[in-house]
Amino acid sequence: MAKNLRAKIPKEDTLLVCDSNADVTARFVREHNSAAESKELEVKVSKDPREVAEKCTTILTALPEPSHVNGVFSTMLSSTLPSLPKSASHSSRLFIDTSTIDPATSRSIASSIHSSSAGHFVDAPMSGGTTGASKASLTFMVGSNSPDTYHRARSALLHLGARVLHMGPQGAGLAAKLANNYILAISNIAVCEAMNLGIKSGLDAKKLGELVNSSTGRCWASEVNNPVEGVSEGAPAGRGYEGGFGVGLMRKDLRLAVEAAQGVEGATLVLGGMAQKVYEQVEGKESGKDFSVVYKWLKEGGAI
Repeated sequence: MAKNLRAKIPKEDTLLVCDSNADVTARFVREHNSAAESKELEVKVSKDPREVAEKCTTILTALPEPSHVNGVFSTMLSSTLPSLPKSASHSSRLFIDTSTIDPATSRSIASSIHSSSAGHFVDAPMSGGTTGASKASLTFMVGSNSPDTYHRARSALLHLGARVLHMGPQGAGLAAKLANNYILAISNIAVCEAMNLGIKSGLDAKKLGELVNSSTGRCWASEVNNPVEGVSEGAPAGRGYEGGFGVGLMRKDLRLAVEAAQGVEGATLVLGGMAQKVYEQVEGKESGKDFSVVYKWLKEGGAI
């Protein structure tokens, strides 16, 4: 994502990156700067999130859990931020959080930013996985109370993705993302079960995949991220389920969706509880692997 961002923002702009993994950050910066055609396109590393907030007009965050988001924004807003220089591209800061967290946490952070006059804030969770991130084909779901703020955020996010959708007021982006990932969590289990059923019944995996993906069972989990090696080119199943969207993150998103539904009258999630048990068991055995590893767990006799 950072590579795509640096390639598309104006060359006179500075890209400042910050990550808890210093080794990965240093390697990225080293590789990028050595390949850059001009020093004007260099990427710089900040020592902490506070420095990013102090020096940047647009701040994008992407973090795993609500606790991480709270921690980063607490650091950035630990005291009054300095005024932006007159030469800055905008007169106010824009904070774009692309993390998948609960809407309540996001609204609390937005309130802190607005009440302290630190700038503007939008929630903009993304969909598309690691493939979408590398190819800049992600979809962003934005929650923003202001059309002007949304359009400013949209301009920044189109450097990283292909679609940016305004879902409604602040928090609506996250509500949409949790609904989408609930579908993903359930459909992934269904695809894994169906592929396991078909193969154990004597069907050829590729032929079964071709049939499903040209019929009514077709979905992202069957077509792009098929859990059986050799069915979907480039899918994590072909590399031992390494990379991709971690089963722990899928479990977290499913938990957030179920918790969100508990606070919405009439939003019954019949399959959510059973799916949570599946991902809990799979994470215990296959931690760190792509969530399509549910297929491997089933194939080896996994059961609730």
